[in-house]
Formats: sequence, C-alpha cells, structure tokens
Amino acid sequence: MSEANSATPAASQGGATSYSLNVNGKPQRARVDGDTPLLWVLRDELGMTGTKYGCGGAFCGACTVHLDGEARRSCVTPVSMVGKAKVRTIEALDATPTGRALQRAWLELDVAQCGYCQPGQLMQAASLLQSTPNPSDEDIDATMSGNLCRCGTYGRIRAAIKLAASQLAQGAKGAAT
Repeated sequence: MSEANSATPAASQGGATSYSLNVNGKPQRARVDGDTPLLWVLRDELGMTGTKYGCGGAFCGACTVHLDGEARRSCVTPVSMVGKAKVRTIEALDATPTGRALQRAWLELDVAQCGYCQPGQLMQAASLLQSTPNPSDEDIDATMSGNLCRCGTYGRIRAAIKLAASQLAQGAKGAAT
C-alpha cells in the first residue's frame, strides 16, 4: 500500500482527496472529501453494500464494521480518521472462525426476520466474541445494547451468540487434543 492513506492523503483535487484503505485484506482507493463517513465510502465508492445505513448518528448499530478488530460505527467515522487501520466489513465476516460460527448459529436459530440490522448485529457479536470468548448474558446485553432490531429478535441474538461461543470453545478443545 502506498504512503497515501487516510492519515496522509494523496493530492487533493476539487475538494476530494484520494485515500488508500485496507478493506477486507485488500488495498482500496477512494477519492472523496475527508469528512465523508466510512459507511458511504464503503457503499458508494467501493460497492460494498452489506454495511447498512440506519440512523446516521451511531444510535442503531446497522453500520457496524471492524477497525483493527474493534467494532465501530461507520456512519460517524470520517474516512480521514481511518488511517492505516484494517477495515473488515460483513462481506468478509466468514473469513474468521468466529464469523463462520456466528453465521451458522444465526441460521440455526433463525435469528433474522427482516434482516436489515443483521450485518451490524453480526459484526458487533464478532467483536464481543473476540474479546470475551465465553460471554455471560450480561456481557452480551451490554455489548449488543447499541444495536437495535425493530423485529425484536434480541432473545434469539443472545442465544445465537451463546451457541457460537460454545461451538468455538468445543472447536478449541478438539484442536487442543
């Protein structure tokens, strides 16, 4: 990746600046204003529409992505603040064992109804399981409280996170023996 990145943008043209980003392990470039939210860079400039727009104010969690493994609301993250952080979107969630376990659990427990909030829910849940491999109900509720689901599938979301955590723990035990 070139030195032109969101911390040190390349030459500006007509208000737009060229930003180099690492998205899902691949170098990407976007020519936008520095205050453009990462959400719109992903969706409009890079064609990655899995990350959803919900509120535009970081209240609903539909736009959750990972920056260097941590859940962030992309609707309020200016592209100029991304720097050299590795961006992971829902399109690459299945690249990790945690992501695959969550996707299997989501399907097994029929978590999604309308599905609109699910990319953000899954990204937030993956971040939780990376930091807390065996979360309590309280851990799950606290971490997921910023992700809203109009269909009200919160009980199934909690159960799916527990199931994924259990499956990951079983896999780790099997790998250790």
